Amino acid sequence: MWNLLKKVNAQLVLAIPLTMVAGFCFGISIDPANLKILKSLIIPLTFLMVYPMMVTLNIRHLQDGIKNVRLQLLTQFINFGLIPFFAFALGRIFFADQPYLALGLLLAALLPTSGMTISWTGFAKGNIGAAINMTVIGLTLGSLATPFYVRWLMGAEIDVNLQLVFNQIIFIVFLPMLLGFISRQFLLKRCGPEDFKKTWAPRFPALSIIGVLGIVFVAMALKARTVAAQPETLLYILMVLLIIYLGNFSLSTLIGKAFFRRDDAIALVYGTVMRNLSIALAIAMTTFGEKGADAALVIAAAYIIQVQAAAWYVKLTNRIFGAPAI
Repeated sequence: MWNLLKKVNAQLVLAIPLTMVAGFCFGISIDPANLKILKSLIIPLTFLMVYPMMVTLNIRHLQDGIKNVRLQLLTQFINFGLIPFFAFALGRIFFADQPYLALGLLLAALLPTSGMTISWTGFAKGNIGAAINMTVIGLTLGSLATPFYVRWLMGAEIDVNLQLVFNQIIFIVFLPMLLGFISRQFLLKRCGPEDFKKTWAPRFPALSIIGVLGIVFVAMALKARTVAAQPETLLYILMVLLIIYLGNFSLSTLIGKAFFRRDDAIALVYGTVMRNLSIALAIAMTTFGEKGADAALVIAAAYIIQVQAAAWYVKLTNRIFGAPAI
């Protein structure tokens, strides 16, 4: 089973679209009244999606964030001072009369970095230590800042219950983070660092993919009839997401080349472009009721663009930044 899950995790660019198709087919073939049953799966799937990621996250790296302060500060400035407003502006332009689709863009933009930030930085021979720091710092800041950004930027169009958003973030980010830290410490003591790294650590991201695919399936099933009535909506969403990722990659690449050496520049790119779509998806589905499925549709589609774009960027890295030093 673990090998199968690892293969699925490595092929997200195919697994996500196939799950969306399955959710769509299920959604249009079942009585809409029966779809309410799916909503009861959102919370357990959310926990299954987020908790395994937290077990592999070494929160002690947060104290290392003071190293290379300029790189860390500029990364978070891009993450919280530029990208959310770029996504918000595109939402106002392309989804002016569909605020919950615009919300999906904003949520994706507000939650930077994931485990894939570290992985892709490693694939491109970048500064993995810096990427780890970016992941911990970005996740923490993003979780704390998201309720305020959403209320500030979307409060006029969407009824934002600030307390509810905070409660959900505590439940889907900080509680799994605490339990993940406890689980990590238990496994390290029981199995030792080497066995944990070799045997246990690779299993948790694979386990998390069950939750990701489950949430994508539920989101697509709930919006299936809307998509069937307006099939151009999904293509429109993909077009807007493509603009965001192209703009994000271009900006981060230019800043990286201008201010940092090769390995730090690569970490900056992946630390500002890769979004924590799993947590964004969880917030959308657990906080904003039925309308949250609109936002979730945008975030689910972002998986397709993000994974493919990250893979292509690795192939272009040497051309952009030069070959790594031997």
